[in-house]
Amino acid sequence: MSKILIKNGRVIDPANRIDAQADLAIADGKIVGLVGDDFSADQIIDAANQIVCPGFVDMSVRLREPGQTQKGNILGESRAALAAGVTSLCLPPDTQPVIDTPAVVEFIKDKAEKAEYPQIHPVAALTQRLAGSELSTMFALKQAGCIAVGNASAPLANLLILRRAMEYAGSHGLLLMYRANEASLSGKGCAHEGAVASRYGLPGIPEAAESIALAQCLELAELTGCRVHISQISCRQSVIKIQQAKKYGLNVTADVAVHQLHLTENDITPFDSNYHVIPPLRNDIDRQYLRDGLANGTLDAICSDHQPHDLDAKLGAFPETEPGVAALETLLPLTLAYARQHGLSLARAIASLTEKPAGILSLNAGSLTPGRPADVCVFDPEYLWRVERGQWLSAGCNTPYWGQTLTGRVTHTLLGGRLAYRLPPG
Repeated sequence: MSKILIKNGRVIDPANRIDAQADLAIADGKIVGLVGDDFSADQIIDAANQIVCPGFVDMSVRLREPGQTQKGNILGESRAALAAGVTSLCLPPDTQPVIDTPAVVEFIKDKAEKAEYPQIHPVAALTQRLAGSELSTMFALKQAGCIAVGNASAPLANLLILRRAMEYAGSHGLLLMYRANEASLSGKGCAHEGAVASRYGLPGIPEAAESIALAQCLELAELTGCRVHISQISCRQSVIKIQQAKKYGLNVTADVAVHQLHLTENDITPFDSNYHVIPPLRNDIDRQYLRDGLANGTLDAICSDHQPHDLDAKLGAFPETEPGVAALETLLPLTLAYARQHGLSLARAIASLTEKPAGILSLNAGSLTPGRPADVCVFDPEYLWRVERGQWLSAGCNTPYWGQTLTGRVTHTLLGGRLAYRLPPG
């Protein structure tokens, strides 16, 4: 493999507490480190006025394969991931078929290798077929390559199932990724239970649907000792409960989807299903708690919660459409916007996309430590671009940011020392 030198950039590596103007050297697919003029490179990348940082680690990315290739596939969505600076990602278990057998894991791994994007990390289903009643064969799924177990957004039959799942996962050293939602309270809701839902006659989802399920999960985590990660929280009460759990030493972490740091129920256009997400967009107070929670360390990571859809999935009345946004390519600019608006340092913002999620998942990623795989993102924090089809790589066009101008763009992504993405000129 060629020797690559990334020159003139501002290197930010939160894991190693580096924030300096420096040149980064790469050889044989590994990080060499910060070097002087004596490094002989085969290829030079000029990163003047740009940030050089570890490749991003995204904790929730639907690739729609296997089973829903009309919405996207591993090859196409991994290209979108590279354009977003994402070099490692977690694939939730709600594929079709569900990730509940080693054969499905092998299929995904094979597709990932063919796409030259090997860092797709499947999350095993907590229960068989995600039906909520019979535990999956977690140990066999771990041996096949799953790095965690989770329920995606599927409900569990009862709390005993969750307790047994925690005991089983804990005994095999598996992280349990949990989407907190009490299905009997959320029902068929599609928006936050509040003024906007009432005004437009939309079925509401109360905050309690999330916070009650979260409280139960935390109680069982304390009982079993299982390491738990709470995925994509959305409301004030959840932030408070996670803060209390951490204060008293519970082994729990949490992430937030990047759109929840910006959008609220007041942004919803009732006939625009691109605002239909689960958990729903909450109110201004909830958003402020999410922002503060991320800034003070209560919340650990930001994810895209990327869910590409075809046009048919987003047609029809708001409650009848499928929830989710195609969010990979807006992950960086929205994170930068949050950092600017909240007075957060660039290093802290980058840590929530690199060091923190990598640590939670125990991945050999998220840093520029010498000897580690050279997964590197180079981005221009001042680059203005318009969200439109000509600039978009994901098969899913379902984003509420369509037609808007965002600030911050990835210019180069290196995957294992290979230049895997370069922003086209112009």
